[in-house]
Amino acid sequence: MSEPSWAGPLAGVTVLDFTRVVAGPYASLLLADLGAEILKIEPPPGGDDIRSLAPHVGGESHYYLAFNRNKKSLVIDLKQPAGVALALDLARRADVVLENFRPGVMHKLGLGYETLSAANPGLVYCAISGFGASGPMRDRPSFDLITQAMSGVMSVNGPPDAPPQKLGLPLGDLAGGMYGALAVVSALFERKHSGRGRLIDISLMDCMQGMLGYLAQLYFVTGREPGRSGNKHPLLVPYGDYATADGRILIVCLTDASWQNVARALEHPEWIDDVRYASIASRVQHRVELDRDIESVLAGRPTADWQHRLDQADVPNAPILGVGASLEHPQTRARQMVEEVQHPTAGTVRLVGRPIKFAGESMAPMVPSPTLGQHTREVLARHLGYSAGELDALAHARVIDTHQARDRSA
Repeated sequence: MSEPSWAGPLAGVTVLDFTRVVAGPYASLLLADLGAEILKIEPPPGGDDIRSLAPHVGGESHYYLAFNRNKKSLVIDLKQPAGVALALDLARRADVVLENFRPGVMHKLGLGYETLSAANPGLVYCAISGFGASGPMRDRPSFDLITQAMSGVMSVNGPPDAPPQKLGLPLGDLAGGMYGALAVVSALFERKHSGRGRLIDISLMDCMQGMLGYLAQLYFVTGREPGRSGNKHPLLVPYGDYATADGRILIVCLTDASWQNVARALEHPEWIDDVRYASIASRVQHRVELDRDIESVLAGRPTADWQHRLDQADVPNAPILGVGASLEHPQTRARQMVEEVQHPTAGTVRLVGRPIKFAGESMAPMVPSPTLGQHTREVLARHLGYSAGELDALAHARVIDTHQARDRSA
């Protein structure tokens, strides 16, 4: 492995980030993980809305810590013309602009795509919103819960005998962030050849619908709603969690060959030739009997014993881990998916690591999420050449906010 000093493949890319809450910040987090410099513009006096969400450690919200590592915070008042002028000057020198306001808000501020692209033709501008920039719902507010409901995802989540349930993760927001980051990287690649930027229109609803996969195709083919199946799979058995003597275990069986391994691991090889269970279709047809037979066997031994037997038979299986157990798992440690950083007010903080690994490279250590306005002076001096006196004047006029300004007013 190389020394951990490589910033990443997006080193040298500057992202002007106007996003807040989850969807947009997750997009810029992914770009930051890949080495881009993220200049996060936050409004006075409180910054990103999620800074207020408890619990806090050292004055910092757990929510903000989770989505804003490897970024720089600038507090700029975009309601003042001088603040808009600062943002425009930064956009002239940026490679990417990210925003997740409702369509039209950036235009009203004087920072819409037309204005910024005229000043910087190479700018990649990514707008993330609940329903996108077109369609009858473009102006409606949206949150992750609404995205899950409108996309069809909530309708297929939960047990069949219970109401639809939201996912435990805010996947509507996270999907928008992932697709947004992918679109930005694609547009930057195109710009290497065309020399021009591009406007990207990301809808959270589009993104979740794009993840429906086989469930959408099932509807297209049959005309029927897929419905809910809990932890089970509508087209495969065994697939899901089963009770053991001391807990529950997940078993995944995708093929007839895998089914033969399951039957042997559970010490019932006669199931292989049982006409009820001989094929995928027949197992689905006799789902109730098969699940009952499997649970009656699994109930006789603890989970760890069944894990060992199923592992030996090469059958995919797993216990259901809590968040803490997953983050403390040996596999998690081996993959460096938890990193420790030193935060200026929160002290030692653990963060989820970078999911994308580059073979043979060790990236530079993570930087914790910034305190509010931590980098305002540094960035404006370095990117725009502002002097200390000019920065003092901007702070006095409350166009910008910095650590120094807040300290003096305390």
